Amino acid sequence: MTHRRTHHTPRQDERGSVTVWMAASAVAMILLVGLAVDLGGQVHAQQRAQGIAAQAARTGGEQIDTASMRGQVVRADAAAAKAAALAYLHAAGVSGTVAVQGGTTLQVHTADSYRPLFLTYIGITSIPVTGQATARIARALDGTER
Repeated sequence: MTHRRTHHTPRQDERGSVTVWMAASAVAMILLVGLAVDLGGQVHAQQRAQGIAAQAARTGGEQIDTASMRGQVVRADAAAAKAAALAYLHAAGVSGTVAVQGGTTLQVHTADSYRPLFLTYIGITSIPVTGQATARIARALDGTER
Protein backbone atom coordinates (compact mmCIF):
# COMPACT_ATOMS: atom_id res chain seq x y z
CA MET A 1 0.00 0.00 0.00
CA THR A 2 1.39 3.21 -1.01
CA HIS A 3 0.53 6.17 0.96
CA ARG A 4 0.92 9.49 -0.64
CA ARG A 5 1.21 12.58 1.44
CA THR A 6 -0.10 15.86 0.23
CA HIS A 7 1.11 18.95 1.88
CA HIS A 8 1.19 22.63 1.08
CA THR A 9 4.50 24.06 0.18
CA PRO A 10 5.34 27.51 1.52
CA ARG A 11 5.55 28.77 -2.03
CA GLN A 12 1.88 28.21 -2.66
CA ASP A 13 0.87 30.19 0.44
CA GLU A 14 3.07 33.18 -0.40
CA ARG A 15 2.11 33.52 -4.02
CA GLY A 16 1.88 37.24 -4.96
CA SER A 17 3.67 38.53 -1.85
CA VAL A 18 6.72 39.57 -3.85
CA THR A 19 4.51 41.65 -6.13
CA VAL A 20 3.00 43.53 -3.18
CA TRP A 21 6.48 44.09 -1.69
CA MET A 22 7.81 45.38 -5.04
CA ALA A 23 4.87 47.77 -5.45
CA ALA A 24 5.32 49.16 -1.94
CA SER A 25 9.07 49.49 -2.48
CA ALA A 26 8.56 51.28 -5.78
CA VAL A 27 6.19 53.80 -4.20
CA ALA A 28 8.62 54.40 -1.32
CA MET A 29 11.53 54.91 -3.73
CA ILE A 30 9.54 57.37 -5.84
CA LEU A 31 8.65 59.34 -2.70
CA LEU A 32 12.29 59.41 -1.57
CA VAL A 33 13.53 60.53 -4.98
CA GLY A 34 10.85 63.24 -5.10
CA LEU A 35 11.82 64.44 -1.64
CA ALA A 36 15.50 64.51 -2.63
CA VAL A 37 14.71 66.50 -5.79
CA ASP A 38 12.67 69.09 -3.89
CA LEU A 39 15.16 69.44 -1.05
CA GLY A 40 17.95 69.86 -3.59
CA GLY A 41 15.87 72.49 -5.37
CA GLN A 42 15.32 74.33 -2.10
CA VAL A 43 19.06 74.34 -1.36
CA HIS A 44 19.75 75.67 -4.85
CA ALA A 45 17.13 78.42 -4.40
CA GLN A 46 18.65 79.31 -1.02
CA GLN A 47 22.11 79.59 -2.58
CA ARG A 48 20.68 81.70 -5.39
CA ALA A 49 19.04 84.08 -2.89
CA GLN A 50 22.34 84.34 -1.01
CA GLY A 51 24.30 84.99 -4.22
CA ILE A 52 21.87 87.65 -5.38
CA ALA A 53 22.11 89.38 -1.98
CA ALA A 54 25.92 89.37 -2.24
CA GLN A 55 25.90 90.77 -5.77
CA ALA A 56 23.36 93.45 -4.85
CA ALA A 57 25.52 94.48 -1.87
CA ARG A 58 28.59 94.71 -4.11
CA THR A 59 26.66 96.71 -6.69
CA GLY A 60 25.41 99.13 -4.06
CA GLY A 61 28.86 99.33 -2.49
CA GLU A 62 30.27 100.68 -5.74
CA GLN A 63 28.22 103.85 -5.32
CA ILE A 64 30.81 105.95 -3.50
CA ASP A 65 30.28 109.52 -2.37
CA THR A 66 32.92 111.31 -4.46
CA ALA A 67 33.25 114.14 -1.93
CA SER A 68 34.43 111.62 0.69
CA MET A 69 37.24 110.36 -1.55
CA ARG A 70 39.32 113.45 -0.70
CA GLY A 71 39.15 112.67 3.04
CA GLN A 72 40.41 109.75 5.11
CA VAL A 73 37.15 107.80 5.19
CA VAL A 74 35.43 106.64 2.03
CA ARG A 75 31.65 106.65 2.36
CA ALA A 76 28.84 105.35 0.23
CA ASP A 77 26.37 107.64 -1.43
CA ALA A 78 23.49 106.19 0.60
CA ALA A 79 20.68 107.04 -1.83
CA ALA A 80 22.59 105.84 -4.89
CA ALA A 81 23.77 102.69 -3.09
CA LYS A 82 20.24 101.73 -2.05
CA ALA A 83 18.89 102.48 -5.52
CA ALA A 84 21.61 100.42 -7.24
CA ALA A 85 21.15 97.44 -4.91
CA LEU A 86 17.35 97.53 -5.22
CA ALA A 87 17.64 97.76 -9.00
CA TYR A 88 19.84 94.67 -8.98
CA LEU A 89 17.29 92.79 -6.85
CA HIS A 90 14.47 93.87 -9.16
CA ALA A 91 16.41 92.76 -12.27
CA ALA A 92 17.02 89.37 -10.62
CA GLY A 93 13.31 89.01 -9.84
CA VAL A 94 13.84 88.86 -6.07
CA SER A 95 12.34 91.05 -3.37
CA GLY A 96 14.43 92.37 -0.55
CA THR A 97 15.57 95.25 1.59
CA VAL A 98 18.69 97.40 1.54
CA ALA A 99 20.10 99.43 4.41
CA VAL A 100 23.17 101.67 4.60
CA GLN A 101 24.69 101.88 8.07
CA GLY A 102 27.29 104.40 9.10
CA GLY A 103 27.90 105.37 5.50
CA THR A 104 30.35 102.50 5.03
CA THR A 105 28.29 99.32 5.43
CA LEU A 106 25.58 98.11 3.08
CA GLN A 107 23.26 95.29 4.22
CA VAL A 108 21.03 93.44 1.79
CA HIS A 109 18.33 90.91 2.72
CA THR A 110 16.56 88.92 0.01
CA ALA A 111 13.34 86.93 0.09
CA ASP A 112 12.24 84.47 -2.56
CA SER A 113 10.44 81.15 -2.76
CA TYR A 114 11.03 77.72 -4.27
CA ARG A 115 8.16 76.01 -6.02
CA PRO A 116 8.54 72.27 -5.37
CA LEU A 117 7.91 69.66 -8.05
CA PHE A 118 6.83 66.67 -5.96
CA LEU A 119 5.75 68.19 -2.64
CA THR A 120 2.85 69.92 -4.39
CA TYR A 121 1.08 66.54 -4.37
CA ILE A 122 0.86 66.71 -0.59
CA GLY A 123 -0.14 70.39 -0.51
CA ILE A 124 3.22 72.18 -0.18
CA THR A 125 3.19 74.68 -3.05
CA SER A 126 5.91 77.09 -1.96
CA ILE A 127 8.98 77.02 0.28
CA PRO A 128 10.38 80.40 1.38
CA VAL A 129 14.12 81.03 1.00
CA THR A 130 16.16 84.02 2.15
CA GLY A 131 19.62 85.42 1.74
CA GLN A 132 21.65 88.16 3.30
CA ALA A 133 24.94 89.86 2.61
CA THR A 134 26.96 92.78 3.84
CA ALA A 135 29.41 94.94 1.90
CA ARG A 136 31.77 97.29 3.68
CA ILE A 137 33.44 100.17 1.91
CA ALA A 138 37.08 100.64 2.85
CA ARG A 139 40.09 102.44 1.46
CA ALA A 140 42.95 100.03 0.68
CA LEU A 141 46.46 100.47 -0.62
CA ASP A 142 48.44 97.42 -1.75
CA GLY A 143 45.86 95.15 -0.14
CA THR A 144 46.09 96.84 3.24
CA GLU A 145 43.14 98.79 4.58
CA ARG A 146 44.00 102.45 5.26
